[in-house]
Amino acid sequence: MANPKDIKKLKKMGIDAEQLDAISVSIELRDKRYVIDNPTVIKARMAGQLAFTIVGGSIREEAKAPQAAVEDEDVRFLMERTGKSEDEVRRVLQAQGGDIAKAMEELSKG
Repeated sequence: MANPKDIKKLKKMGIDAEQLDAISVSIELRDKRYVIDNPTVIKARMAGQLAFTIVGGSIREEAKAPQAAVEDEDVRFLMERTGKSEDEVRRVLQAQGGDIAKAMEELSKG
């Protein structure tokens, strides 16, 4: 927890600051993700810029699963067969790991 005196000092310097009641903070990278549980988070605005300071907490690193490549011809094929939009077909195909049969089944539901 941040010291309330520190927040007051920031405000005296013209920095609008507040402590957020954060449960966790997640930082997404291309190949991994950092999750910080029970951090102290200060949100500050100065000179028109918004800044967050994250301190403490327990940090864990999570690997991200590689995403399956979605081929344009597979998307077109599924769009023609199901009548669904390109965005929906891509999303489902990605979620099914590029498996056309599973994507077809999912897109054909209800």
